[in-house]
Amino acid sequence: MSTEPRSTDPRDYQDIARSVVVMAKTFAVRDFVPDHSHPRDQLLYAISGAMRVRTGGEAWIVPPDRALYVPAKTIHSVEACGRVEMRTLYISPGAGRDLPGRLVAIEVSVLLRALVLALLEEPIDYDDAGRGGLLAQLILHEIERARRLTLAIPMPRDARLVRLCTALLADPQRGETLEGWADIAGASPRTLTRLFHREVGLTFRAWRQRVRFHSALEALVRGEPVQNVAHANGYASPSAFTAAFRKALGVAPSRLIATQERPE
Repeated sequence: MSTEPRSTDPRDYQDIARSVVVMAKTFAVRDFVPDHSHPRDQLLYAISGAMRVRTGGEAWIVPPDRALYVPAKTIHSVEACGRVEMRTLYISPGAGRDLPGRLVAIEVSVLLRALVLALLEEPIDYDDAGRGGLLAQLILHEIERARRLTLAIPMPRDARLVRLCTALLADPQRGETLEGWADIAGASPRTLTRLFHREVGLTFRAWRQRVRFHSALEALVRGEPVQNVAHANGYASPSAFTAAFRKALGVAPSRLIATQERPE
């Protein structure tokens, strides 16, 4: 088992001659890492807490036991929604035949979680022919076969729609109709409707509901009751929210709460 202090600077992991390396880092509430990229692919994984990730075209929420695969050279920012215990992997591009070629959220299996934590016990320059190398290869296989999740919020490029969408991301509980957003966006409701279809491929209501689902995930991670979370984020009932949650993540909200309470 490695006892050496491990760097929390991502730059120290980009040139290591190993296909997979792991970094452990703790983020405080609202810690923010502005736009940046890495020479390696990255698997952003929080064993506790949740993260917001933004790219030029999408916004993501990454709850516990889910991870975001970020291909090399992708410009992105990261914000901690609460205290986050992150275990992030840096992966050599092309290390696996079927690794994702674009940003995608994945479900972290019990095995993948255990493998990541086990690789953290190895030296950074672990023996490729020994335990560390075997762990790295198993990690790649688990990422390749992991269930993909729909957790992205598509972001527009039109400045009028950007103003509206940015305001809703900052306060998902805002209840204005498109008519109410017209002055803020600087466009008529009819124009905004057309822009939503063209820029993000969703209706205004569908886009807002994705934002509210992200907000609900963050609230659950903070420990708020499911009933309160459902009502605060526009769901008709806790059962309606639970159904949407199961569809997106494959488990009930109680599983996410249980994950938060699970020790490392």
